Amino acid sequence: MGRAQVIRLPAPRLDGGASLVAVLTARRSIREYADQALTLDDVSQLLWAAQGVTSPGGARTAPSAGALFPLEIYLVAGAVQQLAAGIYRYRPMRHALERTAEGDRRGALARAALRQDWIGRAPAVVVLAAVYSRTTGKYGGRGRKYVHMDVGHAAQNVYLQAAAIDLGTTFVGAFHDNQVKQTLELPAAEHPLGLMPVGHPA
Repeated sequence: MGRAQVIRLPAPRLDGGASLVAVLTARRSIREYADQALTLDDVSQLLWAAQGVTSPGGARTAPSAGALFPLEIYLVAGAVQQLAAGIYRYRPMRHALERTAEGDRRGALARAALRQDWIGRAPAVVVLAAVYSRTTGKYGGRGRKYVHMDVGHAAQNVYLQAAAIDLGTTFVGAFHDNQVKQTLELPAAEHPLGLMPVGHPA
């Protein structure tokens, strides 16, 4: 593809909206989605919630063991306004998307996830992957556990942000790792740990 296409995202909203208590009460795991596209504002807010930068020093919305940030966040877009179908890597420091592959991969991702076909009907899927060595390089074998904790923090942020903007999602951990890697064309060092389909609840 040559140089990767980079798409600047709208600035995330940093104030207003529902209270944390209201969002915690509203949060549910949603697996059925309306036939309605997401907006770039929706995508911006969700990805920022997962790993957005919140200070000049590089602190992020989700905690990370040793501030090593092993997670890589991808968006598998199929029905997002102003965004061509494809796979996009989220670049937290730039709050931007970098397209890594073209084409609608939602159906292939659903097949890789044990044929949970409803995944393919979501407008987009947020994928949480990790580079274990970023954390195990400092913490040894125990670092793998810390990486899994990092994924939990980021996933809960996506859940709560989705609820705050009237979207629905759920966390999917049942999939064939190698098939997901192939579908997303992930680098060898990156390992998929969770899929989060997102859309307007049906």
